[in-house]
Parts: sequence; structure tokens; C-alpha cells
Amino acid sequence: MAEDTDKPKKKSISDLELDEIEGAAKNNGDDDDDSWGDPADIPDKPRSAQDLEAVYDIPVRVSAVLGKSSMQVNELLKLGRGAVVELDRKVGEAIDIYVNDRLVARGEVVVVDDRLGITMTEIIKNQKA
Repeated sequence: MAEDTDKPKKKSISDLELDEIEGAAKNNGDDDDDSWGDPADIPDKPRSAQDLEAVYDIPVRVSAVLGKSSMQVNELLKLGRGAVVELDRKVGEAIDIYVNDRLVARGEVVVVDDRLGITMTEIIKNQKA
């Protein structure tokens, strides 16, 4: 059977992508393309609480770590009701406050009605994981 040369050849996805890339490269010489806008218009920091409104409903996990301890599995299995596990912190020492496993603050334990709470005493700005 002879191939029908009158029908236009269908392009594959990769051909279409290549055509788009080539077309973008041809138009790349035009420095007046402001489709991305002026970078100066993008604020570095939120200017008000309304600027953060879009993230208010995002859930995060907040953890307060009183202290840590390490032990072998056989020691862990021997623990029972009323056992005391010694932590690496002293009484009155600040506790670590994590948001989504990232250290963000230190604080003190307080009692609010019949529950425990936390008072933040220090904000940690640049803590790397």
C-alpha cells in the first residue's frame, strides 16, 4: 500500500513541545515582554494581616518538647505504670516548640484552667533542619 501524502502528518507530543520551545526561543530576543510583570511589584514581606489571609486555614502540627531521653529497647520494655524517665532538661529550662517538625520557638510551661499551655519566650528565626 502506498502512503497517502495528501494528508497532513500528525505531530507527536514531543514535536509540539519542540515547536513551542523553538517559538519561545525566537521571541526571546524581545526584551519588552512584560508578561511576568515587574519584579519590583512583588512584595518581599506581607504588608498586613490581609496579605496572609490565604494561608490562615492551612493546618500545621505544633509540638512542645519538654526534653529527650535515649534508652535501649530492653529498658523501654521494662517500663511500667509509674516509671520515671529522666529527661535531658533541668527544671525551669526552656522547652522547644516545633511547627511541622521545625524548631520555631522556645518557651515555658504554664497552667491554663485545668490544662497545660505554653508561653513563648524566644522566637527562633533561622533554624536549619
